[in-house]
Parts: sequence; structure tokens; C-alpha cells
Amino acid sequence: MYITTKSKQERAFLIGTELRSETPLMSVEDSLQELARLAETAGLEVVGATMQRLSQPNNATYIGTGKLEEVKILIEDLEAEVLIFDDELQPRQQRELERFFNEKIKVIDRTALILDIFAQHAHTREGKLQVELAQLEYRLPRLTRMWTHLARQAGTGGSGSGSVGVRGPGETQLEMDKREIGRRIAHLKRELEQVEAHRTRHRSKRQQTELQVVAIVGYTNAGKSTLLNKLSGSTVLSADMLFATLDPTTRRVGMPGGRDVLLTDTVGFIQKLPTHIVAAFRATLEEIAEADVLLHVVDASHPNVGAQIAAVQDTLAELEVDHLPTVYAFNKVDLLPQGTTVFDLPEVAVDEDEAVLISAHKGTGMDELREAIVAAVEQTFTPITILLPYNRGDLISLFYERGLVELEDGVEEGLRISGRIPPRLVSYFDPYRPENIYAY
Repeated sequence: MYITTKSKQERAFLIGTELRSETPLMSVEDSLQELARLAETAGLEVVGATMQRLSQPNNATYIGTGKLEEVKILIEDLEAEVLIFDDELQPRQQRELERFFNEKIKVIDRTALILDIFAQHAHTREGKLQVELAQLEYRLPRLTRMWTHLARQAGTGGSGSGSVGVRGPGETQLEMDKREIGRRIAHLKRELEQVEAHRTRHRSKRQQTELQVVAIVGYTNAGKSTLLNKLSGSTVLSADMLFATLDPTTRRVGMPGGRDVLLTDTVGFIQKLPTHIVAAFRATLEEIAEADVLLHVVDASHPNVGAQIAAVQDTLAELEVDHLPTVYAFNKVDLLPQGTTVFDLPEVAVDEDEAVLISAHKGTGMDELREAIVAAVEQTFTPITILLPYNRGDLISLFYERGLVELEDGVEEGLRISGRIPPRLVSYFDPYRPENIYAY
């Protein structure tokens, strides 16, 4: 479902709306600027934009009929070929808009645009399967000629399935296409179940290393991949574009005090990300749910930094992981005006004690960030007192390597240790709690 760019970039015109009954995270002007960046990431040339304030969306065409006539004139003057709405269109609105433009203009919405970018940036088998599933589930109720601009469907199977949605408009053909998409959706779900089972086995095996997992989260283009590269010395793709990386990457990283953690980079979040897209990527986002600590990377230089933080927090709440200990890394502080601090901004509702100011590009603040990560990881540890026999040197070493020893006392029966250990290690030491030893 890629946007075809032919020999030249297709010209796009953007439409944003502001509903008087809602309080959005961003102003309509800022949201349109973000939409323009999304369009450019997808390979389009943005030639113009307009906006309208509404009491409620028009049931047929989303925007008012007078505004629609104005847009038609603007599109003709600017020779635009693609019309992009900053909000998700209902299937009926999609069809009515296409009829209004006589199918000469490609009408898409923000969701379709994001899915297109996901398709371009997914490289693993799981990522490609998730993207195609999300595309087809989005496409099914909107099956019209709108999909001619998204004809390069990756990985479709079956005879003629590559032309789904772009053939003749007959009712019989439409029903055939719907059945073909339905079969493909069922096939993709079966394949994803197998891939997810493999991921679960891999995750379980990884957890056997007893290392704490730190998931890197943040708004798209906040600098997550750049930070992972800086901390781990890896070469994950990092670029100044939205959704530069989609597939999760995990690296083992050394921390102060000889402690190692697993850092996992995940897909970036964005405002107005529909629930069904989050659901399609739930398997990938489970990497976040399995984490011990969240590292929330924030673009401190962005004019909408407060709204971006709120958008990420909303998504984390939707994933039910907002209770995890979180370290805020305010990135790109080198781009802030001299003498400016991000904590002066009233919309940044983050305690300064929970945050570290960094520049992943320049390497500024990396030592402070590592120390903050270790402190957050140790915050999750479980208090425990054990009596280890002297012949269990393996467990003594494990406690010292992975836990925090607060008190040690050698007695005749063995080594008495009080301290804190990672929760996943508790089962190793449970038999050696004094109450369990003397229970026999």
C-alpha cells in the first residue's frame, strides 16, 4: 500500500479541522504541520493546506459544502493530485468525497498515510505482516477506486489480488474483492499467531538471562534510535524523519556498577493514532509490556513538546503500562535557545527530578542518563533475606552480580545476606529464606 511517486513527486493538498467541542493536544495549525511532515516522509510534495472550524463533522463530506467548493478551486489552481485529511474519514465520507471529485483526485486520510509509511519502513517478517493486516482491515470497508494510488500491495497472495480495489466498479467484482481481502486477513492472522508464538519463546529465553529490560518509548522522531546507538554502540537506522524505524531492536548495554540491562527500541508514537492501528501492532508493543522500566525520550526542542509527552502517555495508558517506573530523557537540548530550559514551559508536566537533559547526537548527558536508568531499575527490586550454604557459590555470585547487597553475615550454617534482587530472580532464592529453611 505504497504511495506511487512515478517520475515526479505527487502533489498533495492538506485539510485540517478543529471541532469546537474538543480540546486537542495540538492546535490545528501545528497538527497540519505534522501532517505535512508525514506526507513528505511518504514521498509526496505538499503544495497547500487549509483548515475549517466545525461544530461537528459533516456526515457526508466531513467538511462543509462551501469549504469543499473552495478546496476544489484551490486544488485545480495548485494542480494537486492527492487530498489528505488530518482526521480519519468514515467509509461513507470517503465515497462521497471521491464522487465529488469525480475520482480525479485521490482522497486519503491521516490513518492511510501513516499505514503507508509503516509499510515502507517495516523490514522484518512480523512487521510486514502486521502492516499488511492493518492496511487490509482499514481498507475493507472503504473498497473503492481510492486504492489506485496504493496499488503496490506487498506480500498479497492469490490470482489477481494485486489489483484489489482498482478494477472495474461492478458490484459482483466488489464482492469478489471483499472475499479475497477477507481470506487474506484470515491467512495473515494465522501467520501472525505463529510469529507471535516464536516471539514469545524468544522473549522467554531472553528473560532467562535475568537481565532487566528497559523499553525506549517516545514520540516519533524524538531520537530513540540515535540514543540506542549512542548507549550501545550499535548502528540501528536513525534519520530525521517520522517513523524512521518500525521493527523493535534489543541491545545489551553496560551500566554503572557493572550492571547490564537490555535496551529495546520500539516504534514511535504519534497523536491521533487510531486504536485499531495500536491493536495491529500489539505483539510488537508487548515488548513494552514486558519491560521493567520505561525510558521516555522527549524532543526538548520541539515547539509542541508538552503535547508530544501527553500523546505518548495516553498511548502507554492504553497499553496499560503507564504504572512502570519511567525515566524521562529530554533529548536535543543542544538545539534549545541559549539560557532556555524545557522545565520553564508550563505544558511540560514532568518533575525535574525524574528527568535527564541529554543530546544523543552529541553524547551530552549520557553518564547522568545511565545512572538514572540504574536507579530506576533498582527501584523495581524486591527486598529479601536469605541464608545460603557456602557450597552455593553460584547463587552468592548471582546475588552480588544482579542484586544489591545491604547486609552480609557469615554464620555456621552459611552466608546470611539481606538486600534486594530483581523480581524474576526471587524464585532462585526462595528456598533459602530462613522461614522456608526452618520449615522443613
